[in-house]
Amino acid sequence: MDLVGAKRIDIISDTHGRISERLRAELDGADLIVHAGDITSESDFAELETIAPVRAVLGNNDWYYNYGPEVKQRLVFTYEGLRFGVSHYREELPQGSIDVAVCGHTHRPVILPMGNMTLVNPGSPTYPRTAQGPTMARLYARDGEVLSLEIIPLQ
Repeated sequence: MDLVGAKRIDIISDTHGRISERLRAELDGADLIVHAGDITSESDFAELETIAPVRAVLGNNDWYYNYGPEVKQRLVFTYEGLRFGVSHYREELPQGSIDVAVCGHTHRPVILPMGNMTLVNPGSPTYPRTAQGPTMARLYARDGEVLSLEIIPLQ
């Protein structure tokens, strides 16, 4: 697959105040990091911002933290021609013309095509709830097209 000129979007969720060395190494080189909530650490959020620009939402454990005014419960943005909708809970994902819907909370990785949209839950790099172990997701995009989307094991 030709990834020349593609942007790499790394998708994470449910880090719960712990960014492992393995996760940090995987995120290095990302063009954008999308975090689907339960960061639970202002210093971790600041650290992620030193790696790449971060688009994030609040999780059910984030209400006591201040990540800045742009981090809210739901988020819709366009990047590399794709429209992203992000929410910690799948049930609260923004509706409308979304190309990539990102959620977290379950700590279980899922990539699910749903018509013109793809749902992504990257699982958790910190507290996984499957035998697959710690995970994240990686998406390559160019000119409004998803070129590649996969779950990345972090063991």
